[in-house]
Amino acid sequence: MAARKKTAVKKAAPKAAKPKTAPAVVRGPKVGAKAPGFSMPTAGGGTVSLAGLKGKNVIVYFYPKDDTPGCTKEACGFNETLAAFRKLDAEIVGISRDGMKSHDKFAAKYGLKFHLASDEDGKVSAAYDTWIEKSMYGRKYMGLERSTYLVDRTGTIRAVWRPVSVTGHVEEVLAALKAL
Repeated sequence: MAARKKTAVKKAAPKAAKPKTAPAVVRGPKVGAKAPGFSMPTAGGGTVSLAGLKGKNVIVYFYPKDDTPGCTKEACGFNETLAAFRKLDAEIVGISRDGMKSHDKFAAKYGLKFHLASDEDGKVSAAYDTWIEKSMYGRKYMGLERSTYLVDRTGTIRAVWRPVSVTGHVEEVLAALKAL
């Protein structure tokens, strides 16, 4: 038998580390800042203002459109856990740029029992920097970024979620509120 010639096994060169992606741009008011004030009409013919809720914790959440799948899931999630939020002395304010007729229909259809506020003029969306350029199928357009702010009893922002993934979000917000 012929002796086999040993060949040196070359080790592969280590792969270059992938460059880390830059963190996303953090938009809008930050944790520790005073929450921008607002006063808006709500479903059912009322009004809600941040000043009027002083002394309570407030969940301010922005959503793109009434009665769409993600927005409905998020609203129903908050509605289903409303008792737990209120037990922690918290009010929920859902804000979109839809008009009052749309809010009234949305609230009635799903039995929503928290504030649905209409920001038709976009002033509150601008104050929270949630009106952003979006892209779908290569088409760019302006729309609301799904965002949530936890505001404490003094009007200070204690947590921010941007952009929001609907699944598990209500539970995250409730956990953060409990941790205050």
